Amino acid sequence: MTTTSPESIASTPSTTTRLHGLDALRAGALLLGIVLHGLIPFLPDGGWLVVDRYRSEAALAVVYLIHLFRMVLFMTLAGYFGRMVLQRRGPGAYVRDRALRIGLPAVAFWPLAVGSLALIAIAAGTLDTSTTTQAAPDVPGPLAVLMPGHLWFLVTLLQLVLVTVAGRAVLVRVLGRERSGRLAGRIGSVLASPAGVGIAALPYLAGLLLQGGLGDLGIQEPPTIVPVPGASVAYLGAFLTGWFLQARSDALPRVGGRWPVLLVLAAVLSVVGWFGPDWLPGPAASAVAALAGWAWTFGLLGLAVRTLRRERPAIRYLADASYWMYLLHLPLLVLIELGLRDLTWPIPVKLLIAFTGCTAVLLLTYDLLVRSTWIGRWLNGRRYRSALVRWATTWSRRVQIRPRRTPGSGNGS
Repeated sequence: MTTTSPESIASTPSTTTRLHGLDALRAGALLLGIVLHGLIPFLPDGGWLVVDRYRSEAALAVVYLIHLFRMVLFMTLAGYFGRMVLQRRGPGAYVRDRALRIGLPAVAFWPLAVGSLALIAIAAGTLDTSTTTQAAPDVPGPLAVLMPGHLWFLVTLLQLVLVTVAGRAVLVRVLGRERSGRLAGRIGSVLASPAGVGIAALPYLAGLLLQGGLGDLGIQEPPTIVPVPGASVAYLGAFLTGWFLQARSDALPRVGGRWPVLLVLAAVLSVVGWFGPDWLPGPAASAVAALAGWAWTFGLLGLAVRTLRRERPAIRYLADASYWMYLLHLPLLVLIELGLRDLTWPIPVKLLIAFTGCTAVLLLTYDLLVRSTWIGRWLNGRRYRSALVRWATTWSRRVQIRPRRTPGSGNGS
């Protein structure tokens, strides 16, 4: 009698069906980064390339909330989708694919996405070396200039992929493929249980403690390409959580059944975490933040799985465009913010203009320059037809086939 491992059971449906809810969630995590960077000019402490004339505690609260879960959610989804690709194509092809679609964009887009910021700051007179990101004290001098900026998550993600694939290879060699698959399934089952959110939060808590506490509202990203303990531990935990959840075909449905409770818990813990540093000891405040971040992550995973089961064209389009949008949003956003910073307009109006203008340009360039070109194949894995071209073609055909009225028609003659 042939037995089937949990590993093979889990991989069957997930490698043949596109998970629209998780696609949308991954896009949302990227697009929230644009929201976050749009709010930073209004933070009370400044320290950004653009400092608006107005400051807002509300902006700080929203940035705090986004920081709690955004990158943890993204890394969890990266682990989930990563195991899907590895199961379908093998470890070698998976690593090559990640190098092509994650590592190479970090290098190729750096001059425009990150390097241009220094030129913009110099031209605008906003470059302040006292408030720019500082290199870690233990980073060697030559590496201190290799600052990935907002593309740091690509560098970190590639490092997580390499560590995970290497660790998996060791386990497969020691335990065998079947036993290692069963172990992954058992871990996934535990993570999908009610206690899973607390277990998943432990690496996040360890990362916060390693970096010395909450710091700048959460896990501090590496300032250079050199890994830092706090971010590496926290995000490796998130990546592996997604990896092991994928090893159980019933994991996400089980998490999905608890999404209302998880989101209520996340909201309560976020409020406690926001006021916690004033009255909670440091480790306790870090524990609350870690639990809040993972309650948001699990709750949003469950919500997406339960509510986005079929393809919605607009959401699918944004999911495909989100990678390009995040890669190149920052120079454009900074330029718009520089034009708005001295105006006396209310903060909501400035935010609306910045988000609308930045999003419009990014979507237009994506549709015309990326979606149907080799760049789209590079970033998204395949080309898609331009939505504007498709709309124009459809409209043109409708005009051509529309019947023309001849003189005297329809008058009863």
